[in-house]
This record gives sequence, structure tokens and C-alpha cells, in this order.
Amino acid sequence: MNKQDLVSAVAEASGLSKSDAAKAVDGTFDSITGELKRGGDVRLVGFGTFSVAHRKASTGRNPRTGEPMNIPASKQPKFKAGKALKDACNK
Repeated sequence: MNKQDLVSAVAEASGLSKSDAAKAVDGTFDSITGELKRGGDVRLVGFGTFSVAHRKASTGRNPRTGEPMNIPASKQPKFKAGKALKDACNK
């Protein structure tokens, strides 16, 4: 499922027009992204939790040359599925 498929599914399930559903989906994504940028978590009970994981700087190897290279510290978005979502996938 891509974003357009999601918008269509939301429009059908909610009775909204596709343009209103697209605004709702975009608003949801923007809100989640904004909260993660501020360093917060987004907890959707029964669905899951979006959070930010901090990766330390490390040393790796360039796969082409084999030379050591420094990998800078970074922040990675992370999602942990909730119990209801896990249960729904295993039925």
C-alpha cells in the first residue's frame, strides 16, 4: 500500500472526499514528524509507539576500498508495534 492507496482507504472508511482524506493523512504524518523532531514520542494505544533512537558515532569500513571511515552520530526514527496491532497480524 502506498500513500495514495492509504488516502483512498481512509476516504472510503470515513466517508470523506479524497482531498479531505489526503489532508487528514498529511496532517497526521506532519504531526508525527514534528513531535519526533522535537525529541518526543507519539504513543497510539493499541497501534504502537513512534520514537527517536540515538545512534553513537562509530567506525566502519568503506565497502569499495576497505578503508576505515567514521560514521557520525545520528538520530533514527523507530516504531514499536502495540499489542493490538501484533495480535491483528497474527490472526
